[in-house]
Amino acid sequence: MTIFRLPDECIFPPPELADDNGLIAVDGDLSEQRILTAYSMGIFPWYSEGDPILWWSPDPRLVLFPHDFKIARSLRQTMNRNQFTVTLDNAFEEVIKNCATVHRKCDGGTWITDEMLDAYIGLHKSGFAHSVEAWHKGKLVGGLYGLSLGSVFFGESMFTRKSNASKVAFASLVNQLIKWDFSLIDCQVTTPHLQSLGAREIPRSEFLNLIKDGLTSSTTKGKWGITDNTLGLEK
Repeated sequence: MTIFRLPDECIFPPPELADDNGLIAVDGDLSEQRILTAYSMGIFPWYSEGDPILWWSPDPRLVLFPHDFKIARSLRQTMNRNQFTVTLDNAFEEVIKNCATVHRKCDGGTWITDEMLDAYIGLHKSGFAHSVEAWHKGKLVGGLYGLSLGSVFFGESMFTRKSNASKVAFASLVNQLIKWDFSLIDCQVTTPHLQSLGAREIPRSEFLNLIKDGLTSSTTKGKWGITDNTLGLEK
């Protein structure tokens, strides 16, 4: 299987040409235009410090349809106790840096390199990347970030420093996306944790059709916010 080396021009090969692991291309850059082009084609960057930029489009693809989100009774009880305060786009840089730090502690490295940090902070300033923060007694204890295009939210990473903090942040995000009529959350890589929350694998061909439909909706750029104080999902 051929792995494509990207030219200076902001183009990608068709994602259907990816190898069995989902790798489609190497090199290029992390400019805003290239990243947005990649996501719109179902491709995302994922690499380690010291490696060339690697671009992926896995098959199958893990996704979550917002209305399929599974909220356990214990999590609902946690949310109803108002143990955490949840905000959107109040501390993007803190969230992404915490995500990078957590990954370093887990495996000695991180795919959220300094170059990735700069790129996604830039996308946040442009209104495309967003964060969800969970606070406890004024301290950031969990959260996640991702990219929004049309009615699709492309999840990137999450962290937690207090039990259930990231789950509450994610549940609050799902609730908000439902209110905004988002059609899909891209989870990228399959994990048992995300599957336990309702995410499931679908063929890449189906995923590409879903994001094509999702991109016909307008992109909700700029700073996001919780539209009300109700953080629980409908039963």
